[in-house]
Amino acid sequence: MSYTANLDPHCLSILQEYKDKHPQFEEAESKVISLLKHTFKDAGLHVASVESRIKTERSLAGKLERKGQKYKSLADITDVLGIRVITYYIDDVDKIATAIERMFEVDWENSIDKRKIHTIDSFGYVSLHYVCSMEGFPYRFEVQMRTVLQHAWANLDHDTGYKSGVEIPKRYLRSMSRLAGMLELIDEEFSKIRSELTDYRRKIQKLVSSGNLDEVPLDLDSFRSFLELEPFKQINKKIAAVNQAEIQEVSLLPYLAVFKGIGCNTLGDIQNIINTSFEGAYQIACYQMGLTDLDIVSSSVGPQNLCIAYILKKGWGKGGVRYFFDLLNGKEKSNEIVAEMIVEQAKELPFMNQ
Repeated sequence: MSYTANLDPHCLSILQEYKDKHPQFEEAESKVISLLKHTFKDAGLHVASVESRIKTERSLAGKLERKGQKYKSLADITDVLGIRVITYYIDDVDKIATAIERMFEVDWENSIDKRKIHTIDSFGYVSLHYVCSMEGFPYRFEVQMRTVLQHAWANLDHDTGYKSGVEIPKRYLRSMSRLAGMLELIDEEFSKIRSELTDYRRKIQKLVSSGNLDEVPLDLDSFRSFLELEPFKQINKKIAAVNQAEIQEVSLLPYLAVFKGIGCNTLGDIQNIINTSFEGAYQIACYQMGLTDLDIVSSSVGPQNLCIAYILKKGWGKGGVRYFFDLLNGKEKSNEIVAEMIVEQAKELPFMNQ
């Protein structure tokens, strides 16, 4: 039997309008997706995915068969074109919603915030649904916003038949509800952790900019903030001046593991190495560059020689220097050879005898 067999003339006319206007829906789908992605990128909003679909003819026919008399025309059906924006965090849903409100006209009367509906089995169905209009497109469309976990649960839930209307045994219903509660808690905790991390980073940035380095624990966030102050700029400029060399900027993030490995626990510990090993680092560089005609040096030359000077002054010798290169480059046989050479070179340098 044809899926249109049970449709009356009124519903068939709506279905025909859908067929005639299908190219317009495809054009609108492409435009909406493009607008959303560009807007999110410009606003710095990171989403897991932006999905879309246009109802199939069979799906629309089924809807018309069930409640076709509710609609006067195709324009009354708001979900022929559906968009879904999936976010990583709960609080991003509202940010996405604000962006959409600025892009499109929202039909508030037909939009619904299912997040305000709290039932025992509602977790995977707490999306924010907007019915929207766009200039140049005569039909409304639906934008659904939910988190990754909500989306995953809704898909799993649907697959088990949990929401299919078929009653399932209470022991399974209880297990499903417990899982939904756990996922909802995880969703909330992820957002809470992100918020707390943001506050922590702001606090660290404030401490670093104020110069209270002894109070700042050494970690990736604090080290990034420290590098923004260009703490190795002075030693790099002085070393480069030996051969009037150009400084080539490279990432200094690998030195986080190095500074931690040689005992630094705070940014103040790194600053202390800079202050106490500056002259030793310069002397090592002078000796090494005096043997070459290098006209380009890496911006890592400063922290490297600072660490080596600090290690040698501590009396850690060849083993300490080899350990430094192991931390920086990974364990290689050549690290032993380089360490031995550096220790020999440094023996007669003034800072070693002070």
